[in-house]
Order: sequence, then structure tokens, then C-alpha cells
Amino acid sequence: MPRTVSPLVVGRVIGEVLEPFASSVPLRVIYNYNKEVINSGELKPSQIINHPRVDIGGDDLRTLYTLVMVDPDAPSPSDPNMREYLHWMVTNIPATTGASFGHEIVNYESPRPTSGIHRIIFVLFRQPCRQTIPAPGWRQNFITRDFAEVYNLGLPVAAVYFNCQRQGGSGGRRM
Repeated sequence: MPRTVSPLVVGRVIGEVLEPFASSVPLRVIYNYNKEVINSGELKPSQIINHPRVDIGGDDLRTLYTLVMVDPDAPSPSDPNMREYLHWMVTNIPATTGASFGHEIVNYESPRPTSGIHRIIFVLFRQPCRQTIPAPGWRQNFITRDFAEVYNLGLPVAAVYFNCQRQGGSGGRRM
């Protein structure tokens, strides 16, 4: 029986941004009430102006999560010298709820790619306890792996990504 390869591996999310991990918590990200983020799907900048609704699974409200949203292809996939650009961070999100129940550390900034196809990644971490995490001093060159290590978050428990390019762009990511 053939093994399927995770879209996170195919899209180089695992490897470039995240270490290999096993998804263990349901994560749904929905823009404008009906545009659900699916791995390697495409959303246009006009569809992602406002922050999405983020639903987190689990079964115990005492379990808390941190959500980060990054663009590893900023400012362009051919020269990602601002990789990973931090678009959003929410901490202390109780299980079975959503990002709106957490503490927004970094305000949502809508991705606005100017060249190339960008991967926009949502990463969910289980927190060891309620934490006070200060906002980083800048958005560019955020490193998800280092962030997780500093705050003792371990490996992600869920991740999902979509592709985004400037409004007039067309075509998919070339592998």
C-alpha cells in the first residue's frame, strides 16, 4: 500500500520552517466565513484582509495553545531575506475555542505579496502552562523553531498553510 506524503512536506513547510511532527489537535482556519485554509490551497490578498476565524480542537479548556502565522518567502521566494515574516501571534488560547479567546500578542497584518508565490503558514503549539510572552521587537526574520525553544513549546501540534501571490498573479507553486 503506497504511503502518502504530507502536504507540509511537499510544500517544504516541514524542513524549511518546522521540524517533523505528528498533528494531534484539530486546527481550522477560515477567512471571510467560507474560505477554509487547506494545505497548498490558494487565497488572494483580497480574501485575507481581515484576520481569519481560527478554531482549535481538544477536550480540556485548561489546555492552552499559541498560534503563529508566518511567511517564509518574504519579501520574495527568490530572495527571502526577511524569512520568516511574522503576520500574527496569539497566545493562551483555550482548547475547544478559537483565537478570539486568546491573547493577541502581535496584531494581524494581512499578507501582501508583491512578487512570487508565498506560503502563509499557521502553526499551533501546546503551551506547558499559561504564559506571558512578549511581542518580538520586529516582524521580519522571526524564527518559529527558535521561538518554540525559548518558550518551551516543543514541536507543533498542528499546522496548515496556503499559497498567496499578488492580486493579479496566476498559476500555482512550481515544485
